[in-house]
Amino acid sequence: MESISQLTISEARDKLKKKELTSLEITQSCLKSIETSKILNAFSVITPEIALSQAKNADKRIASGDAPAMCGIPIGIKDLFCTKGVQTQAASHILDGFKPEYESTVTQNLWDEGAVMLGKLNMDEFAMGSSNETSTYGAVINPWRSSVSEVPLTPGGSSGGSAAAVAADLCLAATGTDTGGSIRQPAAFTGTVGIKPTYGRVSRWGVVAFASSLDQAGPMTKSVRDASIMLEAMASHDRKDSTSSNFPVPNFEAALTGDIKGKKIGIPNEYRMDGMSEEIEKLWSIGAEMLRDSGAIVVDVNLPHTKYALPVYYVLAPAEASSNLARYDGVRYGHRAKLKVNDNIDEMYSKTRAEGFGKEVQRRIMIGTYVLSAGFYDAYYRKAQRVRTLIKRDFDKVFDDGVDAILTPTTPSSAFPLGEMNSKNPIEMYLNDIFTVTVNLAGLPGISVPAGIDVDGMPLGLQLIGKPWDEGELLNTAFVLEKALKFSDKPKKWW
Repeated sequence: MESISQLTISEARDKLKKKELTSLEITQSCLKSIETSKILNAFSVITPEIALSQAKNADKRIASGDAPAMCGIPIGIKDLFCTKGVQTQAASHILDGFKPEYESTVTQNLWDEGAVMLGKLNMDEFAMGSSNETSTYGAVINPWRSSVSEVPLTPGGSSGGSAAAVAADLCLAATGTDTGGSIRQPAAFTGTVGIKPTYGRVSRWGVVAFASSLDQAGPMTKSVRDASIMLEAMASHDRKDSTSSNFPVPNFEAALTGDIKGKKIGIPNEYRMDGMSEEIEKLWSIGAEMLRDSGAIVVDVNLPHTKYALPVYYVLAPAEASSNLARYDGVRYGHRAKLKVNDNIDEMYSKTRAEGFGKEVQRRIMIGTYVLSAGFYDAYYRKAQRVRTLIKRDFDKVFDDGVDAILTPTTPSSAFPLGEMNSKNPIEMYLNDIFTVTVNLAGLPGISVPAGIDVDGMPLGLQLIGKPWDEGELLNTAFVLEKALKFSDKPKKWW
């Protein structure tokens, strides 16, 4: 049974159509894998009753000949997506016991396609973190282990539960969200594929907000083909989301032609940074060479404002977070602090928020409140917005010059041990996002593809950045890179 959960979406789809397997069998296999993998702490809530019911309905659809690509595919849902009647906490104590009375647009789209929900996946609290250690549920453990140590490693964040679940074959795919790299960085750390689509391609309605101008949902999968299948199912125009685009959703899988002859791939000079791992530098060069061998033209490009991306992100994202998280006050739902007899409403707010929010969330709320305050708004927030415009302009210029995609590393290192960053300056943790935040600031699509193994046996990823609304071309380039790299390693089961 366990081997069934190792299937990709495309493999499972083909077997379902040929009647070689049923959705119920695949779902039962995944539920068994989840049950025996609790040490990874990837799932915060398991929903076997819902999963089995949806699987039976999917089998009926398949039998009737009405079977979209995602029909009968068991997936995990990041705890940031509201799911009707199912606990949705954003991995925060402040949302204890919250069960939405509505469904997010993304999850509704997936259920309409016949996908099966196995449960909710662990994550960093309110998606704030790069290691999945800020969760009220506790840290997620990466299913990969170093060849030189048995120390538990981070799966990355904030979509660490999603990445770990896909890498450990607990589900066939998972939803993630990406505000500054939270799909792509954990994908790189776990040897999986993660795509952040163009801002506006996928509805944000019903997704708990972190930074509204940066957040974007996307799929985390075992292959580029799977990413294309799932992205098409997730994407739609949504009138409930004012930032949702009205562009038609193409058949992304049909775009995987494997032909990139004549396509121009940019290598940004600014991403060559001091202290970057030699292995990553070498892998980057190999990736560029493979694209060149596939017929692409590889050119150097300049993104001069990249050096400002991290400080800009860590001004804008906390500013938006401080506004979005003001709604959690203990009045209508979630956690409420116990009050003394003479406590007033202000004390209720402050005590509830002090108890409900973890330290990293508190830190970012305070930063956000500071940069939005009257004396510092112009010096920090307004200036950051202007630099953000310049960062986007850099990308626009490169694409206007004929570049079709940009190749970079996904992360500056492989997965690091859990707890390693606890005693360090928070900025050291934030540096994990150094190659990914520019994509969010510019609203562009980006994808991480597993590219190789470092000296300690840990996976490394390469990132491709595409033109806005051109996910099909980006996925095709990633498809070519994936085939050339031939990455097939899996974590050795120890859990």
